[in-house]
Amino acid sequence: MTRAGKDLAFGKKRQQHVLILASGEKVRHITIRPWLAATALCVAGLLSIGYIGSTAYLILRDDLVGATIARQSRMQTEYEDRIAALRAQVDRVTSKQVLDQQAVERKVEKLLAQQSALTSRHGRMSELLERAEKSGLSEPAIEPSPANAYAPNKKASLSGAAKAIDSALSSPSTGMKGSIGYASGHDKLSDRSLSLMIASLDKVESEQLSRIASLTLGAASKADAMADIIRRTGIRIDDSVPQDIGGPFVEPVNTSSATFEEQLSNLDSALIRLETVRGAAVSLPFGNPAPGREISSRFGNRIDPFLGRLALHAGIDFVAETGASVQTTGAGTVTSAGFSGGYGNMVEVDHGNGITTRYGHLSEILVKEGDKVALGEVIGKAGSTGRSTGPHVHYEVRLNDNPVDPARFLLAGTELKTYLQ
Repeated sequence: MTRAGKDLAFGKKRQQHVLILASGEKVRHITIRPWLAATALCVAGLLSIGYIGSTAYLILRDDLVGATIARQSRMQTEYEDRIAALRAQVDRVTSKQVLDQQAVERKVEKLLAQQSALTSRHGRMSELLERAEKSGLSEPAIEPSPANAYAPNKKASLSGAAKAIDSALSSPSTGMKGSIGYASGHDKLSDRSLSLMIASLDKVESEQLSRIASLTLGAASKADAMADIIRRTGIRIDDSVPQDIGGPFVEPVNTSSATFEEQLSNLDSALIRLETVRGAAVSLPFGNPAPGREISSRFGNRIDPFLGRLALHAGIDFVAETGASVQTTGAGTVTSAGFSGGYGNMVEVDHGNGITTRYGHLSEILVKEGDKVALGEVIGKAGSTGRSTGPHVHYEVRLNDNPVDPARFLLAGTELKTYLQ
């Protein structure tokens, strides 16, 4: 079947699309096939879409690029802020750790300084406490406490405190080792330990100052009481403590140490005065030449047994049988030992400060001139030699060779006995 027949067979005849191109007298005819038209239309559509897309891209590209850059900038800023925050946190932790370490080091330095001070004071404290004990002062009782583990009157305490300090110093926290959290925990533990040790040493120092102040007050009170008793006998003793005579003034380096040294100096001065007064009380004639014996004749005017008229009895007579022991009433030097007129066999002892004692009518003399005698030493035996009516002990006290009533010294000796024990 022909093409025309096909068109007729299926109805309407298709018209061919012809494109006529005329240029002057020249005319060209182009038949447009359907498939060619469809292809051209598709190509035109694709070109239009591409053109529109390119135009839209060119128009919107700046906005897209700007949005991308802004997003990247925000992300970068967020990262930088986060990094800065982490760095600041690390700096804060590091700074706190450094400050904690510095605080620990300061406490260690203070602890070592206190320990060194306690060690250096130990010798002088021991010396003063021994002197106080010899002077009859009792050390005030201190309540037992953990701080007393470092007390300077315990030799083992010093090494114990040193070991405690070494233990604190060897803590990992003091070396800034390990993680921040690890070091921080040990710093807190070490800081608490150091604080406790510093508080203990502070308490020890406070107890030392309290002990020194108590001993100083006790020494001063005891010296005052003894000096007052001695003065009532008419004797004046020089119990003043020599003062420093001068030198350039320099501010103290450590006020705490200066306070402690001042307290020690005050105690030393009080002990020197007490020792001076005690020395006078021991050397001066405050003892009894015939302990436990009754007095048969006192000091003062009386009827002379030989002449029967009024005469001064320059001493005291004690009832004693022949051969009874006669003791010195104070330490001193024998200045006379032999027969002396009406005294018979007599011993005279010089006690210093113009004070002398005489022991008369002895049946036997046990010392010689120049001997040093102590309080209570037996120097002879009672008797009835010289101007005497019977065996007894004649006892005199003389001040600058003038007789004074021995009863005052016997009474003072009784009062001083409680301070000399």
